[in-house]
Amino acid sequence: MPILANKPLPLIALLGPTASGKTHLAVALADRLGAEIVSADSRQLYRRMDIGTGKDLGEYEIAGRRIPYHLIDIFEPGEQCNLFVYQQRFYDVWEKLKAAGTPTILCGGSGMYAEAILRGYRLAAVEPNLALRAQLEERTDEELIAILASHQSLHNTTDTSSRKRLIRAVEIALSSSEKEVKERELLPSLTFAVSLPQEVRWKRISCRLKARLDSGLVEEVDSLLKEGLSPEQLIYYGLEYKYVTQYLLGEIPSREELYQQLNVAIRQFSKRQMTYLRGMERRGIVLHWLDGTRPPEALIAEMEDIIRGAN
Repeated sequence: MPILANKPLPLIALLGPTASGKTHLAVALADRLGAEIVSADSRQLYRRMDIGTGKDLGEYEIAGRRIPYHLIDIFEPGEQCNLFVYQQRFYDVWEKLKAAGTPTILCGGSGMYAEAILRGYRLAAVEPNLALRAQLEERTDEELIAILASHQSLHNTTDTSSRKRLIRAVEIALSSSEKEVKERELLPSLTFAVSLPQEVRWKRISCRLKARLDSGLVEEVDSLLKEGLSPEQLIYYGLEYKYVTQYLLGEIPSREELYQQLNVAIRQFSKRQMTYLRGMERRGIVLHWLDGTRPPEALIAEMEDIIRGAN
């Protein structure tokens, strides 16, 4: 029975933590559906940040065919794409693919970016307010988080992984409360999420990190610094860029210590990603969980059956 029926397919989202194999699955599914992939990864937006963000663009080829992808390599390093801008870019791509009758797969590990699309977050454009930032710098993290708690309806305030991001989240919350925001279309969607046992996930993270270090991760960060990016700009992007920058500055004494610290940080990040996915379920998004230990062919067949049933 063919998947494509008389009515168009909904937006298909394929989510999962880092190193879960979601890109490989999304490419295989896109090949079966004649779909194109839209990235929901907050760091793959940036050019020349390839190894640290795990773009793995070679994965977008299958049986000699190139699967088209979007929202990868669209900003220069040092620029900061916020959730509002990402959402605008996504809808631009969505409308073009919809008009062409092309199915769309949203794929990524940035839960907040995916949720902004799946739940149609109402967001406002907020310009930087340097005076407000100076005032917020005087507040403790606990005070800033308390301010956020009073603005729970503003969904672009959930990323508090560093103090800089926390201050920006409060800035957006306080500014957005006085702005009118546009209602977004709630897109028909079908969401899959890849799950792996923690020990499997951690083993994959460790192996992948070693491979990335061997393939030039340190050199990639060093070249960005030599381009003129400041250490603070790179640290803003977190994880690989934060720790490798600190290593290059001499703040992490050895390559082995770099590996150990970064390995732990990525594992902690993967746990937060899983926690976020569970939170999406509590907030009303139905997730069809996929057992990531099963062969990819079996997972593709499972997704096809669910898509066929929903269509």
